[in-house]
Amino acid sequence: MATLRQRLQDDMKAAMKAGEKEKLGVIRLILAAIKQREVDERIVLDDEQTIAVLDKMLKQRRDSIAQYTAAGRVDLADVESAEAVIIQDYMPQALAEAEIEALVEQAIAETGAAGVAGMGKVMAVLKPQMQGRADMAQVSARVKARLG
Repeated sequence: MATLRQRLQDDMKAAMKAGEKEKLGVIRLILAAIKQREVDERIVLDDEQTIAVLDKMLKQRRDSIAQYTAAGRVDLADVESAEAVIIQDYMPQALAEAEIEALVEQAIAETGAAGVAGMGKVMAVLKPQMQGRADMAQVSARVKARLG
């Protein structure tokens, strides 16, 4: 099985040949972000770390979409939304609501968290399981509501 980085490079070549400028631009942004992190930390990213980079980029796009929409800049929100769709293609399969709920319940039982003070322990258990497969801000809100 090819690594995520290899898949990105193959898709970049295919986008170049097909003349898909938007997709090519987003893939180049992704590869630049991966390379930047590798240079900063002096490591070679594996698939899990690459997914963390993609997750961060996706979160930035969601935040930008919300801000542009609130400011009435639908044109800019559409650009960010198109980029988010391309980035999402490289993320693992998203978790269903029932799966998220089950993992939250399991993590709460596993950590023995009783109140909001135990939220950090629960999130520490959930983050590795859900990274890139669920919006962690929504998961955090769900855990807080469950513990509160």
